[in-house]
Amino acid sequence: MAEPRTPEEIESGRILFAQKCTFLRAAGSIDELPPDDLPEVAFAGRSNVGKSSLLNALIGQKALANVSNTPGRTQRVTFFDLAERMRLVDLPGYGYAKVSKRAVDAWTQLIEDYLRGRPSLRRALLLIDSRVGMKDSDEAALTVLDEAAVATRVVLTKIDKLRPGEVAEQIAAVTARLKPHAAAFPEVSVTSSSTGVGMPELRADLNELLKS
Repeated sequence: MAEPRTPEEIESGRILFAQKCTFLRAAGSIDELPPDDLPEVAFAGRSNVGKSSLLNALIGQKALANVSNTPGRTQRVTFFDLAERMRLVDLPGYGYAKVSKRAVDAWTQLIEDYLRGRPSLRRALLLIDSRVGMKDSDEAALTVLDEAAVATRVVLTKIDKLRPGEVAEQIAAVTARLKPHAAAFPEVSVTSSSTGVGMPELRADLNELLKS
């Protein structure tokens, strides 16, 4: 698991994410990206992994990021502005989208272009559904992040759905698969958007990006 944070770090993270967060832009091409003038954190993961729910839980707003039961609905790179201090970037999900191969290839190219050519991108969070663990598509995403040299934190979602023993097993299994990936932190974060588990620590972790 990720290293624990001090009470001061937790409070600083809470203050940052308690500030106003607004939708900025949804980009369907590189030309539509906003200026890269603020630190950015990208949220990536399989469709239906809970990216929108995690974003909403982090900022304490129920409907800022669209939550849908239809996997693959987010087909653009979506930017949210957090108090004009940081941008949260929702990347299109992968794995389940019922769309043409041409559309999937276009999304993939857009994501790769963004990851490789965005100087303001400070961190990627790769979300893994704790109920199903890491899949081949997640490994492929980690490889892309390695190649783009983007520092990546793996975040287990929906941890409240597991028994305590299962949590430890899943953490161990995912951690073992991170070893070949140079861009990934060796520790994983565990979260639940519904209960709030892990949210204070994740806010504190992201707040540290503003100090470097």
